[in-house]
Amino acid sequence: MQIFHTIKGLREALIQARQKGLRIGFVPTMGNLHQAHIELIKRAQQTSDVVVCSIFVNGLQFGLNEDWDKYPRTFDADCAKLRDAGCDMLFHPDDNEMYPNGLDSQTRVICSTMTDVLCGASRPGHFEGVTTVVTKLFNIVQPDEAIFGIKDYQQLAVIRRMVEDLCVPIDIIEAPIHREPDGLAMSSRNGYITAEERPKANQLHQSLNWIAEQIKSGKRDFLALEAKAKQQIEAAGFKTDYITVCNSKTLEMAAVDDKHITVLGAMYTESARLIDNVSLS
Repeated sequence: MQIFHTIKGLREALIQARQKGLRIGFVPTMGNLHQAHIELIKRAQQTSDVVVCSIFVNGLQFGLNEDWDKYPRTFDADCAKLRDAGCDMLFHPDDNEMYPNGLDSQTRVICSTMTDVLCGASRPGHFEGVTTVVTKLFNIVQPDEAIFGIKDYQQLAVIRRMVEDLCVPIDIIEAPIHREPDGLAMSSRNGYITAEERPKANQLHQSLNWIAEQIKSGKRDFLALEAKAKQQIEAAGFKTDYITVCNSKTLEMAAVDDKHITVLGAMYTESARLIDNVSLS
């Protein structure tokens, strides 16, 4: 696996790949890699000749009281996992390489829809940081396709909208949620969960599945279902951020006759904020 710390070095290597007519797949990450990230690499390998992964902990998407400083940096372990998975290239820039003029004066990319609800409501400015850094990474790598997991369902929807609006010639590929044996969605923040909380941490997944089953059985009082799910989460000792039954494409509150529905949720443990979702067609 080739490792690049500069934009110039990565671009020069990718020029050679393009001259050979090779298809380039891209998996952007913030590191602290786990099996769900490796599954994204494997998915990219199915349809690409060259797979590029990036590791960059993007300060622009963290709020004032969030965990940028303590976000795990596990570069050596990440490299070992990527090598074992057969990743071809790793882009690992520092802050100065990505934001040479500083964060405060960085040109921003703003998606005007789907960013002030759900996770965006409790993390103001988060998606502006996401769309800005993803746009920069897309411009640097210029892949044919980029792979994102659907655990971050809102992020995926926002990036798809951004790519559509800006006419970016990249195929956005979704990959399914990779879960722990008990159903908990794999996440870098799972490491923050205390030993006492861990046996109950899959409550969010259980409550979202409960809503999905209720909807399948014909119940359409979405607000009542959301309220009951929140009660389940709080009874397990956690704090609910949101539980919302949404239209899968627009992320607006689902209508009674919507055919494509996604149930999204976020909850707080003592030290972690967990997200998950379940889709129905």
